[in-house]
Amino acid sequence: MLKQMSHTPQAHAKSSSSEYSRILSAAVINSKFREMLLSDPVKAVSSGYSGEKFELDREDKNRLATIRATSLAEFAARLSEI
Repeated sequence: MLKQMSHTPQAHAKSSSSEYSRILSAAVINSKFREMLLSDPVKAVSSGYSGEKFELDREDKNRLATIRATSLAEFAARLSEI
C-alpha cells in the first residue's frame, strides 16, 4: 500500500517535526551519531542511523546546516527555532 503524501505546509511541518524527533532520538541513543550531528548535521542525517534513513527535503537539510551547537540540548533548542 502506498502512503499518500499531502503537500500542504501543515503536512510538511508535521512530517519534518516527526523526522526531527527521530534524529534527536538517534542522537540520544548513540554518541557517535550525536557527535556527527553536532559537527555536520547534513552529513549525519544523510548518512542515517543504524540502517534508518531520515526523510528530509533539501529545505529541511539547509535549515539543519545552519545550526551550530556544542551540545545536544543546544542543538535541540536551535532545532525548535527553525
